[in-house]
Amino acid sequence: VKQRKGFRGWFYFRTGWSTYFVFILAAINTLTVTYFLAIDNYPVLKAVFPTFEQYAVIMVSVGIPLLIVVGYFHFKKTLAYKSEMDIYVESNPYLSRNTVNADLTLKLDLKLITLLLKM
Repeated sequence: VKQRKGFRGWFYFRTGWSTYFVFILAAINTLTVTYFLAIDNYPVLKAVFPTFEQYAVIMVSVGIPLLIVVGYFHFKKTLAYKSEMDIYVESNPYLSRNTVNADLTLKLDLKLITLLLKM
């Protein structure tokens, strides 16, 4: 395990960076850029969103539910997630081993249950 500490740290760093840190920075950056480059320069949009704070609150309150729906469709209604998992299983031999083991475990459990029911 000592030989893998560096790689484990690198994996944890990448996960923390991409999942949390960059996500927050990207959201702040998007809100800031869209407000000060687009909305601030157009009086019609400036009337709808007079301050950056109001714009941020409205965008977050609309954006979060919208992105939840998009995420739901990604996992449940499209082939995108299924394709991702196909690639993940193809590239990770441990997952196919778990599938084989799960099948064997299920068969063993069923045989044990039938034996117990006969007693």
